[in-house]
Amino acid sequence: MSNHSLTLGPLTPVPGAAACCPPLTSQALSAQDAEAISPQLKALGDPVRLRLLSLVAAHDQGEACVCDLNDAFDLSQPTISHHLKVLHEAGLLERTKRGVWVYYRVRLDALSELATLLGGVAPEDLSGSRAASTRSRPKTNSSAGT
Repeated sequence: MSNHSLTLGPLTPVPGAAACCPPLTSQALSAQDAEAISPQLKALGDPVRLRLLSLVAAHDQGEACVCDLNDAFDLSQPTISHHLKVLHEAGLLERTKRGVWVYYRVRLDALSELATLLGGVAPEDLSGSRAASTRSRPKTNSSAGT
């Protein structure tokens, strides 16, 4: 098993990529948008799949096959293939068959859409929202000064 670590920076939108919807902090998602986005977030909610996505993205030339990823996990090749299939079906990976191997590449447009949805607003910019302003209020003793 490989013992190297990988650190990914923040996701930044790909120039020219159209986002599925505006950032969560600018307006509420429609039911239709939530239905469309939830499979991607569900796929990324599994630690193995999240790590697989990062390994594929960071691999040489931005693509990898199962044979390149096996050593990073204590999982069988069919299990890794299943997780890659889930990521592909969620629209996060594209795949190309070459001979007996299937090569996976991260769909940067899909990551860009997720980055736009989730990012772009610093915590201090949320101070106008009810939840953020409630958390940021200092606690005071109501009997003090009376």
